Amino acid sequence: MRESMEFDLVVVGAGPAGLSAAIRAKQINPSLEVCVLEKGSEVGSHILSGAVLDPVGLDRLLPDWADLNAPVQVPVTRDDFYILGEAGRIRVPNWPMPPLMNNHGNYIVSMANVCRWLAELAEDLEVEVYPEMACSELLTNEDGGISGVVAGEFGKNPDGSEGANYEPGIDVLGKYTLLCEGARGSLSKQAIRKFDLDRHSDAPKFGLGMKEIWEVDPEVHDLGRVTHTAGWPLGSRAGGGSFIYHMENNQISLGFVVHLNYRNPYLDPYQEFQRFKQHAIVKPLLKGGKRIAYGARALTEGGWQSLPKVVFPGGALVGCAAGLVNVPRIKGNHNAMLSGKAAAESVCRAIEDGRSGDVLHDYETELRQGEVGKDLRRVRNVKPLWSRFGIVGAFALGAADMWSASLFGWNPFGTLKHGKTDAECTEEAERHKPIEYPQADGEVSFDRTTNISFSGTNHETSQPCHLTLADPSVPIDVNLPKFAEPAQRYCPAGVYEVVTDSAKNQSEFRINFQNCVHCKTCDIKDPSQNINWRTPQGGDGPNYPNM
Repeated sequence: MRESMEFDLVVVGAGPAGLSAAIRAKQINPSLEVCVLEKGSEVGSHILSGAVLDPVGLDRLLPDWADLNAPVQVPVTRDDFYILGEAGRIRVPNWPMPPLMNNHGNYIVSMANVCRWLAELAEDLEVEVYPEMACSELLTNEDGGISGVVAGEFGKNPDGSEGANYEPGIDVLGKYTLLCEGARGSLSKQAIRKFDLDRHSDAPKFGLGMKEIWEVDPEVHDLGRVTHTAGWPLGSRAGGGSFIYHMENNQISLGFVVHLNYRNPYLDPYQEFQRFKQHAIVKPLLKGGKRIAYGARALTEGGWQSLPKVVFPGGALVGCAAGLVNVPRIKGNHNAMLSGKAAAESVCRAIEDGRSGDVLHDYETELRQGEVGKDLRRVRNVKPLWSRFGIVGAFALGAADMWSASLFGWNPFGTLKHGKTDAECTEEAERHKPIEYPQADGEVSFDRTTNISFSGTNHETSQPCHLTLADPSVPIDVNLPKFAEPAQRYCPAGVYEVVTDSAKNQSEFRINFQNCVHCKTCDIKDPSQNINWRTPQGGDGPNYPNM
């Protein structure tokens, strides 16, 4: 039997969306009982983001944030964009881009540290914040609505049976439950399916973001400088690009994003990232420097078209659980905070009216008609234009579409569709050639195993594997002959491998779940949609210091 705890508001996920919701709820009504459940070992340990922060979310939530010792200290001082070729670069001037693309007035931050700071503010308001509390199941009431979650289950054996030290977890009950898990959250996925929330939405789209933090020579460090690139090494093989942000303490945040709608199953996003670091714009920055951290995370890229219905009986999707990233700006934290604030305000109105467990229709309205909806609507065609016409189309046609939306409030392309899911975009291996990648040099490029050690990842191996296969035969019998089993390549952490015994002419699909950095790429990109990512026991996974 599980024990239970009751709250007015249950928040799943201590990211910018969840913590903003908790803070706002207590600002409005300090007597509310609010809890935040976080699967990481501490707040911030599972947070990975670029990040250049648009402070609009902070401004709305905490107008005096600058006086509250916020870890938001590095304003953007220079903003450059380059299209790369293998041997050179072309700088794209800022003036053709609409004002919304301007980064001046924004800040280079570690979102992990921002979330740690927000958690302190929340606790000062008497929000109960519980790390190491993975939420494994949605709880429903007799009417079929969500009444809370199961959190903190520990001690299962690898086969799923209850071990000697098994703890069944706690039923955490709330009048309302906000799912703030980030991209492709496991409970959010369940809620979308249960309530058919995406019935009228376009296909969800995602990218894989990989990031390293480097401590570099002070001679090449330029505090506040922001650089973005597109083009090489991806070229026409995939959409995506890079970011280089110069942070405090002679550190740079170096990241690479690959859109997961790529067709060639031989493409290896991690290897593309490592090859990118050999470019003349990057290697001189890193030479003689020291890599400090590595991690990876999926990010939502569907935008306005892919936005599902965000409310259901007893709760709502908030932040990137709903998919609120502005793709051309490469920003979602501001919308996560704004959505958390809006969701909390809706919850407080409902509770004040004596309601509980119903549908928060006013949150849906605010999200679509307010600042978040406006932010997403005006850039909604950039991603599908990139998918259709490549980088040139995205910049030329996308810029024209954004200018029109900014100046006149309408998009000349209307609302373009994404069409296929990222899994469906994967083509059969026979239509493509394998891609040869250079060996890691151990100086600026590294193999997966070496880099994973810089993520602090750890999973208790006595627990069940949190990466489950709907059909264990599919990887070898279907994905290997048809798609050259792309899981070996799209996973940035080396979780999946195909081991062949040439003597027996047999292949085996292995899942090294202890390596998993919780990026969710496998759940998104597997062409057979055979892999299901679930939360492992609380506290397991990466332990990012300041990503």
